[in-house]
Amino acid sequence: MMTLSAPALDALLADLRELVECESPSSDLAAVERSADLVARLGSDRLGVAPERLVIEGVHHLRWRFGEPSTPAAPTGVLVLAHHDTVWPLGTLARQPFTIEDGVLRGPGCFDMLAGLVMALHAIADLSDREGVTLLVTGDEELGSGSSRGLIEEEARRASAVLVLEASADGGAIKTARKGTSLYEVDAVGRAAHAGLEPEKGINATLELAHQVLAVAALADPAAGTSVTPTAATSGVTINTVPAWSRFAVDVRAWSMAEQERVDAALRALRPTLPGAEVRISGGINRPPLEDSASLPLYERAQAVAARLELPLLTRAAVGGASDGNFTAGVGTPTLDGLGAVGGGAHADDEHVLVDRLVDRTVLLHGLLEDLLADGGGVS
Repeated sequence: MMTLSAPALDALLADLRELVECESPSSDLAAVERSADLVARLGSDRLGVAPERLVIEGVHHLRWRFGEPSTPAAPTGVLVLAHHDTVWPLGTLARQPFTIEDGVLRGPGCFDMLAGLVMALHAIADLSDREGVTLLVTGDEELGSGSSRGLIEEEARRASAVLVLEASADGGAIKTARKGTSLYEVDAVGRAAHAGLEPEKGINATLELAHQVLAVAALADPAAGTSVTPTAATSGVTINTVPAWSRFAVDVRAWSMAEQERVDAALRALRPTLPGAEVRISGGINRPPLEDSASLPLYERAQAVAARLELPLLTRAAVGGASDGNFTAGVGTPTLDGLGAVGGGAHADDEHVLVDRLVDRTVLLHGLLEDLLADGGGVS
């Protein structure tokens, strides 16, 4: 079995500790900038060259490009995709510090996806020839990649393959399919009135919201795997006023673009139930699905690499969560996701990484990169 040396594992763990201990909640631009500074330093140390710093809408993204960039008309090379932002607010580290105990590494963001980012830096650093590799590390993935989507899609169109370092599915499974995601806000607009003196003169936006929540939830199709989930809600201003406004968010997940478009059309066709009320819809389709057809050829290549290097047997999974791999597959570039850490607990207090799997996953990424670069990044 091909392995990295023990010092390399020590270096992986040291880099990961630095990243975990530099908290990087997506919504805190100053924290994301500090994290980008750290990633730039670690990457410069490992790769021998500083990244391009790309600041879009105040969010800091980093790009290492080795060799001359290809064009969408003649795509070549491999895009390695990661993000350095996390879901955890500042202060989480005080109650969930970086620890390693009994082979389990814990700390906010370790699994999603700082370990994958560190693996990418080390795997690329060990390549004998990096020509054709682009490493893009974004800073707003956990918020839906609002500022980075265009950048991600542009880089994907230049590449022949995309490798996404998001954490693996259960047991280390590669993610060959992801649901598409749509995000909406539904506003119900009514008319305020005194709740005690003349409630009949008001149009109760909370009641309208209740009708709309039930209508929206009914758009789900469990048989097709489509979930339509009303989530955060707010309504009214004071406790003794008929509310004139209310809002709730909607999270939609679907395996096909056709299902996303069905739900989108139905949401935009919503009409108020109460006389005089209004219903307004904002948002839309955020990420298209990552379908098996975009991943299977790369997955088969990865299986062959794993077998050749005597690495653990690869398995695959379809998952409901979305990633930036949805964007890259959406522009037509073969994409393989879930190549990052083995562990669990993403976005949860039990987030963790299995230390004894960091080496073989890094070796797999390194071997897959070499394999693809030997063919100019192409997928056959």
